[in-house]
Amino acid sequence: MKPGKVDALLGIVFGDEGKGKVVDYFTPQYDVVARFAGGPNAGHTIIFDGKKFVLRSIPSGIFCPDKINIIGNGCVLAPDLFMAEAKELETAGYDIRQRLHISKRAQLILPTHRCLDHAYESLKGKNKIGTTGKGIGPTYSDKAARVGLRVGDILENFEEKYQALKLRHETLLHNLKYEYDIEEEEQKWMEGVAYMRQFQLTDSEVEINRYLSEGKSVLAEGAQGTMLDLDHGTYPFVSSSSTTCGGVCTGLGIAPSSINDVFGIFKAYSTRVGSGPFPVELFDETGDTIRRIGNEFGAVTGRNRRCGWLDLVALKYAIMINGVTQLIMMKSDVLDDFASIKVCTAYKQNGQTLEYLPYDTEGCEAIYEELPGWQQDLTLITTEAQFPEALSNYIKFIEDFVKVPIKIISVGPDRNATIIRN
Repeated sequence: MKPGKVDALLGIVFGDEGKGKVVDYFTPQYDVVARFAGGPNAGHTIIFDGKKFVLRSIPSGIFCPDKINIIGNGCVLAPDLFMAEAKELETAGYDIRQRLHISKRAQLILPTHRCLDHAYESLKGKNKIGTTGKGIGPTYSDKAARVGLRVGDILENFEEKYQALKLRHETLLHNLKYEYDIEEEEQKWMEGVAYMRQFQLTDSEVEINRYLSEGKSVLAEGAQGTMLDLDHGTYPFVSSSSTTCGGVCTGLGIAPSSINDVFGIFKAYSTRVGSGPFPVELFDETGDTIRRIGNEFGAVTGRNRRCGWLDLVALKYAIMINGVTQLIMMKSDVLDDFASIKVCTAYKQNGQTLEYLPYDTEGCEAIYEELPGWQQDLTLITTEAQFPEALSNYIKFIEDFVKVPIKIISVGPDRNATIIRN
């Protein structure tokens, strides 16, 4: 039997590209959809049939009844938030308990992790990272320190293990002089633990490799983006997990040779949430217009996203790191009304022109090229043949610069507003 394949679908700049919509669109072509990194700080928004869903921990393939969805070992999971998310789907009529599997090796986010998140962030002062406060960083820290709790721990002697880690956290919080009250939150968290026990808790790496040996196909769903990767992003203003293609292997327990296509998702412009360098950021009316039309507010936090023109320097870097084979451009319609559109093709730093992403992008100024806008409503388009010439030229300019084809163009938020290019 021919072995199965894994295709990776990654956000390749600063996240918030619209991965949820694309995963939902791609799911019918796969047998399994698996999240490999991140936690409830990553909101994937899906809109179809006039309904809107925001998925934070559950894979975006959950709406297809005949597909297996897996929360992989590289993820971190908050039982209370997971329960709220899952029950919302159940209330909407989706029977998820048979189609959702959770890795026993995924790490648990405790209420005290969230307290530590806030405490650590408050100590940074003006150097705040802009964390979502969901406890993601402290949970991954405990994982690296080999003291964390995992999903599998809820099956045996859990109370003892929980109290031991909670005490460790309480000692840290006391030393930080951070005041907190988690009594009500902890009660809901424990309800979430009991709720999680009703799901299929699996050795997901064994399960996924069995599927591959049976010839099944897997879509690996990423969270955040390459520029937020712990190793390759704009450190220290990054996430706490591996958001790149390498994270697919470690976060699901598969061999690099299993990976086939790597789909890189990006917006037709740039956004970033939280602190950190952002050379293309616009502080003028243009930036405000992009934010308003693109509804650029965090799906989880509601925070304003910082907006700017497309950064091809960062995009090319991310393509290199991930070995991207195909690109997907989202939110093209947001730029419909602009007479001209700029793209960043290089940086200026300390008097030097850089055509690559340096070690530290702080102080980098964007160097732009200007292209004509299409000034046409893309949401009415259903085929590539209907593309205005200026849009086709914009696509070609990007492809020529990064040397990777753009295979899919999104022209609206609905799953049907997706155009496959020849």
